[in-house]
Amino acid sequence: MRFRFLFLLLLSASAFGQLKTIIGQTDYPFWIDVPENEKNEKQPILLFLHGKSLSGKDLNRVKRYGVLRAMEKGRKIPGIVVAPQLASGSWNPDKVLQLLEYVQKNFNTDLSRVYVCGMSLGSYGTLHFAGKHADKITAAVAICGGGNVSDGCKLATIPLWIQHGNKDYIVRMSESEKVVNAIKKCNPDADVTFTIIPGGNHSNVERLFHEDALYDWLFKQKKEQL
Repeated sequence: MRFRFLFLLLLSASAFGQLKTIIGQTDYPFWIDVPENEKNEKQPILLFLHGKSLSGKDLNRVKRYGVLRAMEKGRKIPGIVVAPQLASGSWNPDKVLQLLEYVQKNFNTDLSRVYVCGMSLGSYGTLHFAGKHADKITAAVAICGGGNVSDGCKLATIPLWIQHGNKDYIVRMSESEKVVNAIKKCNPDADVTFTIIPGGNHSNVERLFHEDALYDWLFKQKKEQL
């Protein structure tokens, strides 16, 4: 029985890859985790954009919270995980696109399943990216951030889950509300969900990356290919 358990454990582990860095190929250096079965089966992509506190030139900082932290704690994500690092300033949507296209060119990816998520500054980056390149992604989750109200109509074209704590005094909940209102103004039937997290402040909402709900919602979204 013990050997059977070890065999099943190894079999399960073989479905997942090993986290590694890619530096110098795109403007943003990044971590990537590629499932072992990538060569034989097209993989969805999950792109994680970090917040300001993880910016810099030490890629290990990106592991401090979010998707990579959840993975270090044992979460298995059924797809290619990509986590770039921003040196300073704000996320550039065109540089994020460059990164996405590099991964799509060099790995066996499913173009109908491209997901983006971010927190704080990474939430702004997520909505800025989706607001400019909505046609490149399937769905997005933005946590405790905001976006451009002028992008409302573009954002209305993809499924979005925007979440914000009602006790966030770093980035006010009104920042998310403004974007949601702009999306709804453009299209009242837009697929946007706005979740207010009772008692959520700017840091404790990080727990969302450790819960099933975020990943279950993202990975069930699929874009029709023309």
